[in-house]
Order: sequence, then C-alpha cells, then structure tokens
Amino acid sequence: MTRIVLADDHALLRQSLKTLLEAEQFAVIGEAANGVEAIRLAEQLRPRLVIMDFSMPEMNGIDAAKEITRRVPGTRILLMTMHNQDEYVFTALRNGVSGYFLKTQTTSELIAAVREIDRGNTYLSPSVSQNLVQSMLNGKPAAAERLSSRERQVLQLIAEGRTTKEFADILGVSPRTGESHRANIMEKLGVRDTAGLVRYAIRLGLVQP
Repeated sequence: MTRIVLADDHALLRQSLKTLLEAEQFAVIGEAANGVEAIRLAEQLRPRLVIMDFSMPEMNGIDAAKEITRRVPGTRILLMTMHNQDEYVFTALRNGVSGYFLKTQTTSELIAAVREIDRGNTYLSPSVSQNLVQSMLNGKPAAAERLSSRERQVLQLIAEGRTTKEFADILGVSPRTGESHRANIMEKLGVRDTAGLVRYAIRLGLVQP
C-alpha cells in the first residue's frame, strides 16, 4: 500500500482525507498540522507521498516541500491550494512539488491525482495546465521569486505576529540575523512597516486575512 502523510492545520479536513484515501486502499501513516511537523514526520516515517495544504502555520507548504524533497529524496508532494496563479504554480514546481491540486476540484479528481503522482508522474489541475500552456505560448517567463525560501519563512512568521526574537528562536538564528532578514525583506518588497509585510504575506497566501 502507498504510504501517505497528511499535512493541514484543519483536523476535520485531515480526517476527511484520511477516510477517503483509506477507502481507496492507501495507507495514511501520519498527520501534521503545519509545515515543520510535516518535515519531521517525512524524515521519521519515509512516506511515498505527502499531501499538504499551501497555507499552514509556521511554514507554508511550498517551503516545507522543498525541505522534504531535500531531506527525503524520492518522497512525492501533492500541494492542495486555492491559488491558481502562474506565480504560485511555478514556485511550487521549482521547489519540488509533484502535484498541484485546486481545492475546487472533486474527491474523485483528488484520487486520480494521487494515483498519477504515485506512478511517478506530475499532476497539474486542468485549469492550471491551461494557464501554464497559455503563458508559454505568449512567451511569458516564469515569475521570478522575489524572496528566498528563508525570507518567505521569516515573512510568514512576522505576519503570524511573531516578534524578532521569537522567529529567530524558531529558525535557530540570532536576533541580529533575524533583524537582518526583516530589513532585507522590507527592502526587496519596498515596504516600510510591519503592516506592509502582513499585507504582502496575505497576497502571497502565506497567511489568511
């Protein structure tokens, strides 16, 4: 049986997914409520597949996917999200995501996506695939990532209300390094205060308004 870890901060959704997957003969071997827990479980349990939400506390699904594929090579990632913009899709694929599934799709489509990824293929929601093809035909380049993975983590933690000392402790860096990250992010984004950082984090889907 294909071994799966679920990562979503909503326990009810995790339980629903577990019931659905186990009915289709998949084995759900672990559940995580945020990206940090998802990384820990992936290292510990070595699943074939991790199904995770994009927006989760402490670390989002894209940056968690990058860490999981780096630390546990061969693990496949299916990202579930409401965002269908090219920028999100390109960033996800560049960071090791094997499947990009929109939450507006049906449960039968989810099972089909899981089976496709389990076979070693890449899955993109149909509307996402059409957008990507159209972008290529129009000669649009992939959207450049303005922030590094670490800077996205810092931005998310700031938007969640963490102080510099708190997010520095979480990331295992000094407060001075934390302040440096904050300053670099503000310069890159052209914002001058914490409120501006929070607004940008919401636009990126790192936190919910």
